Amino acid sequence: MSSSIDFTASLTSIQTNLYRIGGPIIIIIGTTSSIISLTVFCKKVLRKNPCSVYFVAFNVINFLYVYASILPTSLSLGYALHFVTENLPIRRLLIYTTFLFDCLSPFYLIMASVDRILITSSNGSVRQRSTCRLAYKCILGGALFWMLFQSHALVWTNILQVESNYLYCYFSPGIYFTFIAYYSLIIKGILAPLLMASFGLWTIKNIRNIRRIRVNPHLIIPRVRTTNTTTTLLNSKDRQLVLILLVNIIIYIVFSFMLTAVAMYEQITQNDTKYFEQIQIDLFARNVAIFSTYIPFCVNSYIDLFVSNTFRNEVKHIISCK
Repeated sequence: MSSSIDFTASLTSIQTNLYRIGGPIIIIIGTTSSIISLTVFCKKVLRKNPCSVYFVAFNVINFLYVYASILPTSLSLGYALHFVTENLPIRRLLIYTTFLFDCLSPFYLIMASVDRILITSSNGSVRQRSTCRLAYKCILGGALFWMLFQSHALVWTNILQVESNYLYCYFSPGIYFTFIAYYSLIIKGILAPLLMASFGLWTIKNIRNIRRIRVNPHLIIPRVRTTNTTTTLLNSKDRQLVLILLVNIIIYIVFSFMLTAVAMYEQITQNDTKYFEQIQIDLFARNVAIFSTYIPFCVNSYIDLFVSNTFRNEVKHIISCK
């Protein structure tokens, strides 16, 4: 009995320190990352590119997510500051914005993937569909759709009591909770990574076709970018944006996998009888998995600095101007 108590206490301590120490670190990293990315992608040289428009929206959402989700969770689990759980309207708003931003961020990555498929196509009429106007429509339309779709969180969220001295705000148990669990697993855990991976591979296939055409003089060269003076297969900025997009997709899929696995386990074992120790293990695994999902929202600019010459040069230019 004593060993069981010590084990659960150790899990609680690890979880607390993870959010107490790691929470502020990742908030600072995420804030800095979003500001750097927004500064770069809003520059005149990039902001006229549809993919850059999606990246601007992506980083705005990431910045908002840091303070709508990561900050409150870190205060609650890391510092035992549960003041928001006693205010139901505020807590409902936080859960709503967390759900909203958690869907919008991968949605904009998916839209950016679609844009890269268009721009790397060998079909001229398909390439012409990659426009900033379409990007703005998709960003606004997606935001409105997910705002309405996630509005349930503003109504069916309640304060629940786990123990005599511990309250938390979440969806009430029952059919609705089961629906939300499966919906989150399918949309966030399976469908979004699957679409990103599929579109990413599609883009890579298009680029390989372009390279094949380049080295084969007997093939008709497709035109991807046309100006009054030059016609090129795929300009440098577009290639760099493709690389940035693919790396962001990989980061998202890798760090979302753990929560997907935990969610699948929870659904498989939801009807099993669990003792207190097993409940604590499951809770620990979920909270660690949730923390891992924060990473893709916070590291994109650092990854972009590593993989993209264009991004690095723009950052250097910004720093030198200051």
